[in-house]
Amino acid sequence: MDKNNIFHVSKLGFGLMRLPEKEGEVDYEHVCRMIDSAMDAGLNYFDTAYVYHSGRSEVAARECLVKRYPRDSFQLATKLPAWCLKTKDDRDRIFDEQLERAGVDYFDFYLLHSLEDGSNYDTYEAFDCFRWAMEKKEAGQIRHFGFSYHGTPELLEVVLDKHPEVEFVQIQLNYADWKNPLVQSGALYEILRSRNIPMIIMEPVKGGTLASLMPELEEKLRAARPEASIASWAMRFVGSLPGIVTILSGMSNDEQMADNLRTFSHFEPLSDAEKALIGEVNEVMFNSPLIGCTACRYCCDGCPSGINIPEIFRILNTIRLYGEEWRSANFYGGLTANGGKAKDCIGCGQCESVCPQHLSIIELLAEASGHLDK
Repeated sequence: MDKNNIFHVSKLGFGLMRLPEKEGEVDYEHVCRMIDSAMDAGLNYFDTAYVYHSGRSEVAARECLVKRYPRDSFQLATKLPAWCLKTKDDRDRIFDEQLERAGVDYFDFYLLHSLEDGSNYDTYEAFDCFRWAMEKKEAGQIRHFGFSYHGTPELLEVVLDKHPEVEFVQIQLNYADWKNPLVQSGALYEILRSRNIPMIIMEPVKGGTLASLMPELEEKLRAARPEASIASWAMRFVGSLPGIVTILSGMSNDEQMADNLRTFSHFEPLSDAEKALIGEVNEVMFNSPLIGCTACRYCCDGCPSGINIPEIFRILNTIRLYGEEWRSANFYGGLTANGGKAKDCIGCGQCESVCPQHLSIIELLAEASGHLDK
């Protein structure tokens, strides 16, 4: 059975993460207009979180959606953040606050926010959040339970084996991240698809990165489909995949809303030729200037600062290729928690003297430090 059929949500969802603002506050008038456009077009899935817009996104959902439309005409999702949990009592405190903020007495979809290797997942397990969420579901305060995921494929398998009660998983997926070594969207997708677990997709346009490409790449796409926006290619890539419940777009203006509605009003899956073209675009993106480190680790043995140079270069390559600074910084924080940081390089040159690739390691560590040691 295709589990996606149980949810009855629109293929395009409205992510309330990047809402328009005016003078530092959410612009309710603008958000209302965007939500009206979404509802008129048949969108019915709205995604928020406790921490979005410093807690104001759930309130915006109340003011612009909940108060203005019948409760059964839309589905609302929000999330419990591990980093705000200090005791088990915080689970109910935050949940009750979310109900009040959003002006509802239940959430259609409720997620553990940003489950990943290390502290977040450990916190959810330590505070028994999976069982707690199922109790909320039994009480009718949650209709569907899942989690958003930013971890490794290996951990995903572990979590799914341990928690068969999970009904869906939200992952970052787009054509640029399909083989991204930090995101590994392709591997995550294949795991979930093999288990017939419905997926909600976030960052289909990678935070807007795939809405604007290098000129030569945009030219390729426009030549194949002159009337289509660059962003629509990314949306259609995700929309063409089976097993997707809804695709979230964090729209922040009317133009983005209109463009997405054009893409999904008469959705056309990518043709084989278009898939090949996306492959060509990815190939060019992958040929961006990268550090030719082979991870031989000759540089590590004598480093007086204990810097894991190959892993830092892997992170720097990801930044160069994807502009993935936020996730790279998280990975870097874990890597250097008990070891040397890029800024700890003293410029002794020991590493460069033994590098078979003759890399300018001191200079490259300085570049990495500029991105990561902020």
